[in-house]
Amino acid sequence: MSRRITRRHMLQRTAFAGAGIALGSQSEQTGCVAQSPNEKLNIAVIGIGGRGRANLNAVASQNIVALCDVDDKRAGEAYARYPGARKFYDFRRMFDAMESQIDAVVVSTPDHTHFHPTWMAIERGKHCFTEKPLAHSVWEVRKLTEIAAKKKVATQLCVQRHARDSVHRAVEIVRSGVLGDVRECHAWVLSDRGGPAIPSGTPPVPSHLKWDLWLGPASRRPYHSTYAPYGWRFWWDFGAGESGNWGCHVLDIPFFALGLKYPTRVEVDPGPVHSLTTPKALHARFVFPARGERPALKLHWHCGKTPPEILTRHNLGVDTSVDTALPPTGDSAGALFVGSEGMLLAGFKRVDLYPKEKFKDFVLPPQTVPKSPGFYDEWITACKGGATPPSCHFDYGGPLTETVLLGNAAYRAGTSFEWDAENLRARGTDKIDRYLRDEYRAGWEVS
Repeated sequence: MSRRITRRHMLQRTAFAGAGIALGSQSEQTGCVAQSPNEKLNIAVIGIGGRGRANLNAVASQNIVALCDVDDKRAGEAYARYPGARKFYDFRRMFDAMESQIDAVVVSTPDHTHFHPTWMAIERGKHCFTEKPLAHSVWEVRKLTEIAAKKKVATQLCVQRHARDSVHRAVEIVRSGVLGDVRECHAWVLSDRGGPAIPSGTPPVPSHLKWDLWLGPASRRPYHSTYAPYGWRFWWDFGAGESGNWGCHVLDIPFFALGLKYPTRVEVDPGPVHSLTTPKALHARFVFPARGERPALKLHWHCGKTPPEILTRHNLGVDTSVDTALPPTGDSAGALFVGSEGMLLAGFKRVDLYPKEKFKDFVLPPQTVPKSPGFYDEWITACKGGATPPSCHFDYGGPLTETVLLGNAAYRAGTSFEWDAENLRARGTDKIDRYLRDEYRAGWEVS
């Protein structure tokens, strides 16, 4: 069912729901059914295959009241596990049918369909947990960041490694000042996935897949297995490449440690640009202004088969192996903080200070980052009225995602630019404009 999604429509739906039988006291802050810490949330999960299945399992302690997916085959296991949950193909129909029965929503669809269900959920005052990247375009991300702040709902961007103790220790070391002034940071993932072959032929749509709903707001095209269920990540119309896949995870470390928000300049190394597919390698640089006593910073983002040159130059011991068939693990993704007094190599499983001799007697600073009760539990507790917001709420995760997507925009446009974050525009060039906002097909417009 195709319908224009507008604020007027949202208000009409809210008014209609308000005319029904009251299901419980309403929270003025969120518009959701009020919860005590001991009550269970009524959660709807949109996208329940792949990462969606992992996210569903992680919130299984709550009441799963609705499941939405366009692929019966990939959703089958979840359907069997939650026979009491109502099943939907179209999240718009789900919201129409169950708006008053849903407290919170988990969105785990492909990147190009993150925005619409997340936006619709928050417009209705529902708490929201959304997979990374937060959305498919810079404009979408900013819209979600702003509306989440306005509606005061509990939000969480799924960069779950943020809760790891190793990441917390790295953040505490950087914040302790032992590295001196940090003016440079390199973050990377060793993976050359990208540049898939252009499909030939038009195989039939599998009987278990609702292809038109899978496309959602993207322009129509024939089905091909190179897009679904997973290859979409490496097509610009649907994904954001390995930068969108791992960029939010790895850049989270310097964002967390250095209090970053929006860059003021975006630079990129030129490379072979394909209009349809994401690259196998990309090197972007983001300039951040001084923040209080912290100096201005140049943050490098590397993805590709070759590790950043600074690692080999300093002979830093990292795993430089690449298996293109598997996602990166261990030290094939990490961040190097370069300070005036030393360097810190931070991975998801290790933290090392350099030069080794200088820091051989180093004692870890006091633990100032609170231990997470669990990345998903942070969000669930906040949904129930907890005083502490989730650690990757959209006001944090929004700027992080925008930075990743700005690197992609610079690469696709083949130009560096000054960035006016307040007005969401590149200064001095119009080449970036077309990569800041997606065009939606009829029935999916947002106003």
